[in-house]
Amino acid sequence: MVEEKGIEPHVPVWEKSERDDGTFGRSDFIFDEASNTLTCPGGKRLQQYRRNFTRGRSGITKANTRIYRASRFDCGSCGLKERCCPGQPWRKVVRSVHEASREVARCFRETAEYLQSRRDRKKIEMLFAHLKRILKLDRLRLRGPTGAQDEFTLAAAAQNLRKLAMLAFRPPIAAQAA
Repeated sequence: MVEEKGIEPHVPVWEKSERDDGTFGRSDFIFDEASNTLTCPGGKRLQQYRRNFTRGRSGITKANTRIYRASRFDCGSCGLKERCCPGQPWRKVVRSVHEASREVARCFRETAEYLQSRRDRKKIEMLFAHLKRILKLDRLRLRGPTGAQDEFTLAAAAQNLRKLAMLAFRPPIAAQAA
């Protein structure tokens, strides 16, 4: 059977969970999908809930995250407390519900295709920035889809003519040195 390959996500993943103060970041905690828990570097489990509810809860916040908390007793007697949660009675770790997809995107970060995609994206973004800043295409003045298409086509043509003029009418290299 042939394995289907989807679209490779060549987008950067914003990492806001890592800490620079010497304490453990989210990547130091190991996620167990089967039990839906995290394991801290000290070997203790972080859970979403520590009791059973009469009505089931999804555990997903408005920000599409799940909050995992350690036990106060586990953290209080842990030797790694000062590196894990200084100033707090227990550790709380927030994990996105889309973390599996984010992990797939992280795997592509060091591939040659990803780096080429980043270079190509930079070229395109620079052209749009030029259209907005130099050619003053910060808003469309014509109405409707055809008007917007016409206006954008004219702006792109003007941009291409500027490039052509710079390439075609550049003095020879020998004349510049003299």
